[in-house]
Amino acid sequence: MPLRIAFQMDPLERLFKRLDSTLEIARPVAEQGHELFHYEPRNLRMNIETNKVSIMARAHKMIYTADAEDPWSLAKDEEECDLSTFNIILMRQDPPFDLTYITATHILEHLKDKVRIVNDPVGVRNAPEKLLITHFPHLMPPTVITRDRLAIEDFRRQYQDIILKPLHGFAGHGVFHLRADDDNLPGLLETLGAMNSEPWMIQRYLAVEKFGDKRIVVLEGDPVGAFVRMPAKGDVRGNMRVGAQPQKTEITKRDHEICEIIAASLRERGLFLAGLDVIGDYLTEINVTSPTGLKVADRLQGRSGNDRIAEQFWRRLNI
Repeated sequence: MPLRIAFQMDPLERLFKRLDSTLEIARPVAEQGHELFHYEPRNLRMNIETNKVSIMARAHKMIYTADAEDPWSLAKDEEECDLSTFNIILMRQDPPFDLTYITATHILEHLKDKVRIVNDPVGVRNAPEKLLITHFPHLMPPTVITRDRLAIEDFRRQYQDIILKPLHGFAGHGVFHLRADDDNLPGLLETLGAMNSEPWMIQRYLAVEKFGDKRIVVLEGDPVGAFVRMPAKGDVRGNMRVGAQPQKTEITKRDHEICEIIAASLRERGLFLAGLDVIGDYLTEINVTSPTGLKVADRLQGRSGNDRIAEQFWRRLNI
């Protein structure tokens, strides 16, 4: 019997379809003939009546046409879906990890005993990428998380060369490299402080131009693929959105050590798919909201057919 699988994700027109990891995850089950649905977080709702909670979504069937230039489209007609009737729900909308995202985790939590949800919404809610790593301080570079200007200035005096980034930022937005002689720190803190009340993460600068920013894709805590993003000239951000170039890499002994240390925590939290960011010997993020890089890792490591990460994803779910 075909399974019913729902993808809570961004609009198709906003995706870079050629490399999008969510569509890559959807591909194997589409090829197997399972029934796939797409809905956006704004179309998710909770109905409460007669002592019953129902989780509903207005969704479209996903249509996959193999070998087409653009293989993915949505059925024209929208369907009213009771999400408790699905076998699997994948929570795959992109950050920001804001109140909208957090609300979606609370709504989906009502389905946990009825539907397999990947990643677990409670696990996602309790594991923002830059905060989950604080449970593994021995894997991190020197770091301070604060909005306290004096504490930030003290940190820079101690470590000289620092990176400042919004605690709940994503895709390289709002990341700044500040050297010891950079006099922009006061003005930068004033400007960022006026924008929102979010704390910042400040870390000792790691030589990303030397090591690159390595992405390790893990399933159930096990490393299954990796690549390194080398920043564009004149930039320290290892994000492909801003021009960083992906290159082939190996999963080193140190990478395996990092994965082994955090694997049990990921499994306990129901964080089935994660993307670890590593610079040199240090873990800098654990991405669990919508980890990416599957197709890039496959291409650079020469995987094809059933060896691809998406195929491994579904095998581990016994599908």
